[in-house]
Amino acid sequence: MLSWGAAGGRALRWANGRVPTRGFRASPRARIAMPSWVIDRYGSNEVLRFTREMMFPIIHFPNEVIIKVHAASLNPIDLSMRSGYGATALNMKRDPLKLKAGETEFPLTLGRDVSGVVMECGLGVSYFKPGDEVWAAIPPWKQGTLSEFVVASGNEVSFKPKCLSHTEAAALPYVGLTAWSALNQVGGLNQSNCSGKRILILGASGGVGTFAVQLMKAWDAHVTAVCSHDASTLVKKLGADDVIDYKSGNLEEQLKTLPLFDFILDNVGGSTEKWALDLLKKWSGATYVTLVTPFLINMDRLGVADGMLQTGVTVGSKTLKHLLKGVHYRWAFFMPSGPSLDEIAELVDSGKIQPVIDEVFSFSEVPEAFLKLEGGHARGKTVINVISRQ
Repeated sequence: MLSWGAAGGRALRWANGRVPTRGFRASPRARIAMPSWVIDRYGSNEVLRFTREMMFPIIHFPNEVIIKVHAASLNPIDLSMRSGYGATALNMKRDPLKLKAGETEFPLTLGRDVSGVVMECGLGVSYFKPGDEVWAAIPPWKQGTLSEFVVASGNEVSFKPKCLSHTEAAALPYVGLTAWSALNQVGGLNQSNCSGKRILILGASGGVGTFAVQLMKAWDAHVTAVCSHDASTLVKKLGADDVIDYKSGNLEEQLKTLPLFDFILDNVGGSTEKWALDLLKKWSGATYVTLVTPFLINMDRLGVADGMLQTGVTVGSKTLKHLLKGVHYRWAFFMPSGPSLDEIAELVDSGKIQPVIDEVFSFSEVPEAFLKLEGGHARGKTVINVISRQ
C-alpha cells in the first residue's frame, strides 16, 4: 500500500515506512541519435531544421529522467529564442563557469512543454519509474521538447492528469507554471485568500491568460478579462465575470468605469503599465504583476553584469515609486516546478481547469506550427503531436 508524504505530496512511501528505491534502468538497446527539430543559428522560420541525428539525451545527474515525448506545444518564448532573444542570459545559465569556451549552444532544440512516458531514471529518482505517464515544462536553458526524447530533472516533472490525453496535457505546463508563478508565488494569491477579490487580467485569451482566468475562478475570485471581441465567447466560457473588448474604445477609460481592483495580471506590457496601476485599490495590499520585463533584453544589449545592474535599478525604482502611491509592483517569470504541476494536475482532474487548444500539428509540421503562432491572435495553445496517435 502506498501513502503520500507531507511535503507537497511528493514523498512516496510504502505503508511500512520505507521509501521505494531502485537502481539505474538502462534502455533495452543503446541509442545514440534521435529525430528532432533544431536550429543551427538564430533567425526567422527558415532556420528550423529536421534531423534524425540529434544526440540522444544522457542522464548526467542522479535526479534526472529521460522522457519519451508523446506531445509538445509552442509558446511565444519559442519564437523569441528562435530569433536569439535572451541568448546572453541563457548561455550564462548553461555554462556559468565558461568551461565550454570552444562550444556553442547549437544545434539547439526548442519547445518547452512535454507530455509523455518516463523511459529511464537516474539513481536518485524514487518518485517515478519507467512507464509512468508524466508532464513537465523544461527550462529554456535546456534542450527542448521538439524531439523524440528529452531529459528533465525529477523536480521539474509531475504525473500527467489522468483525465487528459497527451495532446491535451501538453498544452498546459509552461503557461500553467507561468501563471502560477505570477499569481501564487509572486502575487501571493491562493485558494484561501481569493474569495471575492477583484482580479483584472490583461491579455486574457492567450495561453497564460486562459489558464489564469480558470485558476482565479477555481479560487472564487471575481475576474475581469481584457481581450478582443472575437475571443470574448471563449473567455466567458472559461468563467470570466466581465469581459472587456480592448478594440471597442479607449481601454483605460472603459476600465475606469469599473470598481477598483485588488490584483492585476499584465500579459501585454507596453503602454498599459503607465495607467494600469491607477486601477488598483490604494493602501489595501493591492498588487500589479507583469510578465513583460526587460530582464533578458537588458542582458542581450548590455552584457551580463551591466544588464543585471540595469534590471535591478529598473525594478527597484518602479517598486519604490508605486509603493509610495500605496500599491505593490512586481515582476514574474516562468519557474519550473514539479510540485506546482502536482497542484495544477489536481485542479485539472477535478474539472476546474481545462486545456485550451487553438490548433494541433503533426511532428512533420513544426515549421507550419511556428508560422501559426507567429501570426498572433491565438485562442489558446499550438500543440505538436510527436507521436501521431494519442
